[in-house]
Amino acid sequence: MDTPKPPEGIRADLANLGKSVVIKGELSGSEDLYLDGQVEGSIELAGNRLTIGPNGRVKANVNARSAIVQGRLEGNVRATDRVDLKQSAIVLGDIATQRISIEEGAYFKGGVDIQREAPKAQPVHSKPEAKVEAKPPAAVGTSAASSSSAPAGAVTPVTREPGKL
Repeated sequence: MDTPKPPEGIRADLANLGKSVVIKGELSGSEDLYLDGQVEGSIELAGNRLTIGPNGRVKANVNARSAIVQGRLEGNVRATDRVDLKQSAIVLGDIATQRISIEEGAYFKGGVDIQREAPKAQPVHSKPEAKVEAKPPAAVGTSAASSSSAPAGAVTPVTREPGKL
């Protein structure tokens, strides 16, 4: 067959889909994938590398550790590490990744969201809740009520004699 060999440096646990392979639906796996055929649907390779070869034609949203595109990709890409668009790449969709490289000659139409490295989990210290105590307002003015033995802010009933204000 005329299927190009996967690039050097790719791990030994590699799945290879040649240019005559057509997949419609969900593609998922736990090993690196070299794809030179056609895929329509979704590609889920969390923790692994996806390489779309020069004959690859993909209409799918992609989730992988890293993605190398040499062929055509229509869909959004989420890569936890990096995305490389080679000279022959045609990408239509948004890319979210920590690192990206776009070679001269590559075609890209979409948005790029550079993610920060996920912060390492730090222990969460619970803070004791602050207790708020309501203090009564200070007595206003000087009256007989404020000089009585009642605690400050206490309400002192006022009695009136009939006919007097």
